[in-house]
Amino acid sequence: MLSNHDAIDGHQPQVMADILDAEGARSWMESICGPHYLRADKPKSVRFRHVGSILSSTTTAIGHIEYGTDVTIETDDLQNSYSISLPMSGYQQLQTHNREELSDPASGVIISPSQPFALHISGNCKKTLVRISRQEMETELEKLIRQRVSKPLVFAPIMDAAIGPASAWWRTVRYIESELSRPDNLYTNTHFIREMEQALIKGILLSQPSNYSEVIELAANQSLPAYLVHTTDFIRRNASNDITIEDIESTAGVSRNKLYADFKRYFGEPPTTYLKRIRLECARQDILQDRGYENISCIAMKWGFNHLGRFSADYKKQFNESPSETLQRVKTKI
Repeated sequence: MLSNHDAIDGHQPQVMADILDAEGARSWMESICGPHYLRADKPKSVRFRHVGSILSSTTTAIGHIEYGTDVTIETDDLQNSYSISLPMSGYQQLQTHNREELSDPASGVIISPSQPFALHISGNCKKTLVRISRQEMETELEKLIRQRVSKPLVFAPIMDAAIGPASAWWRTVRYIESELSRPDNLYTNTHFIREMEQALIKGILLSQPSNYSEVIELAANQSLPAYLVHTTDFIRRNASNDITIEDIESTAGVSRNKLYADFKRYFGEPPTTYLKRIRLECARQDILQDRGYENISCIAMKWGFNHLGRFSADYKKQFNESPSETLQRVKTKI
């Protein structure tokens, strides 16, 4: 049995699958997490089940999966998503190029894009799975470090679920999951769910060691000048308006040379590029939330992009997919 249920009256769409063969299970999970191989020790014993919800504003997914028999998942690169899982029963064993790690109800696994791996899953393993898109993770990382991501974000693969900050993250996941099943929750509000998803992503960036941990800590200890806080707030509040570099300079109250120098120092880009990036992020958020009810060209115009071809090119450069590909990907999840 396969089913996708659209959100009704604001409820988050739920996805469910009961599949009795390995290839069907692989295909289903590939649509959620990315390309991979699936081997089953006893293919005829596969009893794959997935029940979950896709949070409507960014396509982050939370759910439960089981395979019903011992399986091994392998890939060279998940490409566009982070796969984070924690057994509720049974165990997993993660094998990378230089080590093996055991994952059980006290320790989860986080698999980063660009990292080859093999994940051995026991037949009695039932696990919570969280899928976060690479783009959303990098967007939140850029906000934390106030500069563009220059290399792939790679997390330490084992994530403590028993003690420490990472365990608090898993408790947050369980709370969100429980709320998604309630008809009277705040998660029907797209503005609220967006904030919760951002908090979830920020939480893993702050709690789980990664190759950006030192940069994140350094940025946290480096306060922005007050005028830059005011200026970036002005840019975000007025991103849909026809503002110019002169408007930004006037708001900042400093010389253009200092404005450009400080934007490069703290954000790694000039204010005009910062403005365009904010507008692209807002346009993408509208595509994700509206799911095509508003024409892409109208969304582009709303955020100051008058040339649709140039908008598509800039969008693809920033998000590694075209606006239409974002829309199509989102539509396949509901």
